[in-house]
Amino acid sequence: MRSARQITLAGMGAIMAMAGFEHGLGEALQGNVAPGGLVIESWPHSEFYRSLAGEPAMTLIPNLLVSGVLTMLLSLALLVWMLRFVGRPDSALIIAALSIPLLLVGGGFGPPVLGLILAAATKVNSPSTRWHSKLPRGARQVLAASWPILFASCIMAWLLMLLGLPALGYFSVLESDAVVLGVLVLAFFLLALALFSSFARDVESGAIRTDAGLAW
Repeated sequence: MRSARQITLAGMGAIMAMAGFEHGLGEALQGNVAPGGLVIESWPHSEFYRSLAGEPAMTLIPNLLVSGVLTMLLSLALLVWMLRFVGRPDSALIIAALSIPLLLVGGGFGPPVLGLILAAATKVNSPSTRWHSKLPRGARQVLAASWPILFASCIMAWLLMLLGLPALGYFSVLESDAVVLGVLVLAFFLLALALFSSFARDVESGAIRTDAGLAW
């Protein structure tokens, strides 16, 4: 049975991979052309992504078609790893090793940053033990019980950022830079809560042993 942390990492990994793949698709569809500079728009002429400024990204590849294909391949590799192998001891290294190139070939800015956060979240052996020793048992139990709600809220916030806001902007229902920034801040805040509550959930269920570190 998967731990709460594994489920959280897999769910957010799927969101990250989907966001990276979307960047790559937009770049590939621009065709066999050179980018206008280091910073590009993945969807420069898309009304759907107008509210997200055309989905900015950066690429060191001098060809948008190649950049897009590489971005999609890296995103798929991240998706497979996060869904199948996130519990392995070398998971943090692999996630980081895929996230950094994703940034450099056109995967946007959010997906690689999210990838590095998830990579760090896989390495909580002794840090998690110290964290749990400082948290009162009652507070830990409340946090553990809140994990399903916090995890679902986190997923919904990131889906809103990825698909909901562009759709609202496309239909001219809502289009505001302040709203985009607010949703982004909320999404990262809920991510932190979902991760912390998953740690607490695993301690309460015995998936993490506070006397011996982490047990997947």
